[in-house]
Amino acid sequence: MTQPEEQPHLVVHDRRRIDPETGEVRTPPASDTPDAAGAPDAADAPVEGSAEEGGKHAAPEAGHADADPAAELKAQLDERTADLQRLTAEYANYRKRVERDRELVITNAKAQVASELLGVLDDLERAGAHGDLTGAFKAVADKLVSALRGTGLEPFGHEGEAFDPSVHEAVQHSTSPDVSGPTVTAVLRRGYRFGERVVRPALVGVTDHEPAATPDPATPEPPATAEAPATPESDQPPPDQP
Repeated sequence: MTQPEEQPHLVVHDRRRIDPETGEVRTPPASDTPDAAGAPDAADAPVEGSAEEGGKHAAPEAGHADADPAAELKAQLDERTADLQRLTAEYANYRKRVERDRELVITNAKAQVASELLGVLDDLERAGAHGDLTGAFKAVADKLVSALRGTGLEPFGHEGEAFDPSVHEAVQHSTSPDVSGPTVTAVLRRGYRFGERVVRPALVGVTDHEPAATPDPATPEPPATAEAPATPESDQPPPDQP
């Protein structure tokens, strides 16, 4: 009769540090194996950087962690402040550019309207020079001229002012010793400017300086003619008697 084979005896070591039934921490049982008895369990072996070593570095790391958020917030605040300042400057420049462009458009529109009325102003000036600008017609003309000057239209080109080729257009030229340089001596058509912009140059006559003629010392002066001496009345012959 055969004997039943003996089953190998299995030993199970429960290395859990927490009792699953009571939930309390328990001391792990000693192992019977030489390896386990001679060497500490991997779970019980001290880990590099244990609590004692970690405690030495815990405080500096905690302090560094406390300083980083403040520095990060300050850096973000500085960045947002720089962005806000840049946007403010860009918006200010944009407003200035828009205002400058708007003023330029308005000035160009006014100058365009005024240039269309320059012929009317020339007719009014000629009528005033001939004495035809009187009565109600003169009142209307004065209001028109005043309204145009109120928009910024200014006439130029008057007799006696210095000649400027940038605003004057010379159509006549003469010389005279009475002027010291190129001078406007005749205005054929009045010029107009709108602010710094010349709407129409003035048509003028220009007179340049001419030195007075000096007598040539080599030319002899003509001799003076001798006058006949006056005859006294006593020496005159008596008139013929009848």
